[in-house]
Amino acid sequence: MRLEDALREDLALVGVLNEAEIPHVNSIDLAGFIWFLEAADYFRVARDGDKILGFLIGFLPGRPYDSLNYRWFSDKYASFLYVDRIVVSPTARGLGVGRKLYEDFAGFAAGRAERLTCEVNLRPPNEGSMRFHQTIGFTEVGRQETEGGTKEVSLLTMNLAGSNMQSQNSA
Repeated sequence: MRLEDALREDLALVGVLNEAEIPHVNSIDLAGFIWFLEAADYFRVARDGDKILGFLIGFLPGRPYDSLNYRWFSDKYASFLYVDRIVVSPTARGLGVGRKLYEDFAGFAAGRAERLTCEVNLRPPNEGSMRFHQTIGFTEVGRQETEGGTKEVSLLTMNLAGSNMQSQNSA
């Protein structure tokens, strides 16, 4: 497995992976992924040959991004790197793809941000994602309802100083 910056020609496969994970992530069309490719600070894919096993998209503060959850973190923290979404193919789960993407993301954050931030759905529940994020060191710092009250999310952070992710990237 190798991690690489996403390319425009990857976006169709990225879109298929994303759409398979609704309601855990929201639907994004090709134009939306093109915007992410141009605007996100971090957009990488995990590859095995020609197959995309997963991807992660992230933003530093101060970006022109209208996400309610991103704005919540922007209001609370001056220094963070926000995970907009991480998706791992169902066939690649349990192979360390998510952990590898997060380790790379934490390495990208070094010198740029003090913490990683993300949200995980509580309603509808995404128990697997919550377990994963807690296992790698994220803790809940808030909750909010989104999409007119149809969703509730747990807002999570991981301080990078002294975290497992930071020490793994430093080694």
